[in-house]
Amino acid sequence: MSLIQGYSSDEDEGQVLPTNDAFGLVLLPAAKKPRVEPPKPMSVVPHSAPDVLSEDPLKQTSLITRPTDTQMNVNITYDDMMLPIQGPENPYGDRNRFDNQNALAGHVEEQSMSDYAFRQQHLTHSILGYSANPSVDPNAPAIIGSIEAAQANGFATLGSTKASRSQKKALKRKRKAAGNLEVVDGDDAYVGPWGSWEGDDNKETPVEAEGEGEESEEESEEEQVVRRKGKPKRGAPGQEHSVFHGKSMTDYQGRTYMHPPIVEAPQLQSEVGSQETFIPKVCVHTWTGHTQGVSVIRVLPNTGHLFLSGSMDTKIKLWDIYTHGNCLRTFHGHVKAVKDLTFSNDGRKFLSCGYDRQMKLWDTETGQCLNRFSNGKIPYVVRFHPDEDKQNIFLAGMSDKKIVQYDIRTGEITQEYDQHLGPVNTIIFVDENRRFVTTSDDKTIRAWDFDIPVTIKYIAEPYMHSMPAVTVHPSKKYFAAQSLDNQILVYSTDNFRQARNKRFAGHSIAGYACQVGFSPDGKWISSGDGEGNMVFWEWKTGRIKSRLKAHSKVVIAHEWLPHETSKVITASWDGLIKLWD
Repeated sequence: MSLIQGYSSDEDEGQVLPTNDAFGLVLLPAAKKPRVEPPKPMSVVPHSAPDVLSEDPLKQTSLITRPTDTQMNVNITYDDMMLPIQGPENPYGDRNRFDNQNALAGHVEEQSMSDYAFRQQHLTHSILGYSANPSVDPNAPAIIGSIEAAQANGFATLGSTKASRSQKKALKRKRKAAGNLEVVDGDDAYVGPWGSWEGDDNKETPVEAEGEGEESEEESEEEQVVRRKGKPKRGAPGQEHSVFHGKSMTDYQGRTYMHPPIVEAPQLQSEVGSQETFIPKVCVHTWTGHTQGVSVIRVLPNTGHLFLSGSMDTKIKLWDIYTHGNCLRTFHGHVKAVKDLTFSNDGRKFLSCGYDRQMKLWDTETGQCLNRFSNGKIPYVVRFHPDEDKQNIFLAGMSDKKIVQYDIRTGEITQEYDQHLGPVNTIIFVDENRRFVTTSDDKTIRAWDFDIPVTIKYIAEPYMHSMPAVTVHPSKKYFAAQSLDNQILVYSTDNFRQARNKRFAGHSIAGYACQVGFSPDGKWISSGDGEGNMVFWEWKTGRIKSRLKAHSKVVIAHEWLPHETSKVITASWDGLIKLWD
């Protein structure tokens, strides 16, 4: 390779390169630039004919177009192009189809008419069959409808037509003659102002002729059928009854189901609350029999081997717990849902109340309805007086804001406590049964001396909610109230002050009157909730210890068995009653 005046020569390739182009960039092919020509001035060429194709592929001989079309893709002949516009007339143009049509929908005229005039014409047309024509068209008829009826009534409207005195007199009912004062019996007997009217069908039943006996028998059978249809409902006053579901009312020793089964459950002889209790964990038995939700359950006092359930299907059922776990008796006594039940101290009798405004006293053993009470209002709660010498007295909280005191022996109201401002929900006895506490929908708690209709304590705070369920602690020193703001509040039974250190929350019961329960020894407090759970708190600390998914609907009531260590009965609006252990 030799250098010649700034250029390098490559003998092999035979090319001369500049000395400053060491990489041979000059040999690379240069990119072509697009050729840009200056724009020519546009020449406007007028179209003498519409744009057409060079050939007609469909071999069309004619073409139908709109007058607004400016382009055709088919060659057509000159004769076809010059044809006049054909087709239906445009209905939306300036001209209408009919001569008497001034709008698209027909013929419209402006007319002002008051409501009274319109109603008179409307009633005249619907009752008499004609009315005046409101059209201003001079060619239109003056009357629409029956011209004959219009001529008969003098073309008058219904409001101006008036019946003549003779027509009124013919239409008026006539009373029969008062009769003769001196005649006691017969055709012209004196009836005075009690005379019947002419046209009334007071036909006397004719005397049976021979051969009409069969017809009368058929008639009497029809009457009996009619009477059967009018039979009062089962459970109505005077129609109460009960059904025993066992094989025999007594066992081989002559004892009924009221006798506690000591052989199957020897723990029934132990003292209530003497054993330490625990929280149940599993369901060991399910009672089915109610067709609708269960609203209340009550365990038999003292022994606790039976329990009652009241349901929205209007039935009350008595269940066995220890022997076979089945239904012993069904009480049919109400025609609407049962609201509350309560046992007497010995359990031999119980009271029930329902939304049919009835309170009924039953014999637990025989199932007989002993008495019924009602003051025309719905009773929400019934309670026997707990004293042994006052078992003939019970209190009922009514929907008319009163607490009514009944005496069973006479069936009469002996006292009324009228201070609440809403329906009464609960009644509990405190202070050795000398006083009782009531709660109401008016969001207050009131304490009363028994048989004195004046409140001795009135608890009402702005933050308080309604408390539809109240239960007394086994120690009798406190009572717990289910408040509708999803918590349980505790009050003292001696001075009725709230125990601020005891407040149980964490469950959802807003809108439901879920019953509060205590274990027999007072160690645990429990409540159902609106989601079907059972919640258990420790009484001392207030902490939630357990939450059981018990039912599919709200657990409205539950009861701890008094002689057991961990058994709880739950009742729900799903119609089931379950035993947990």
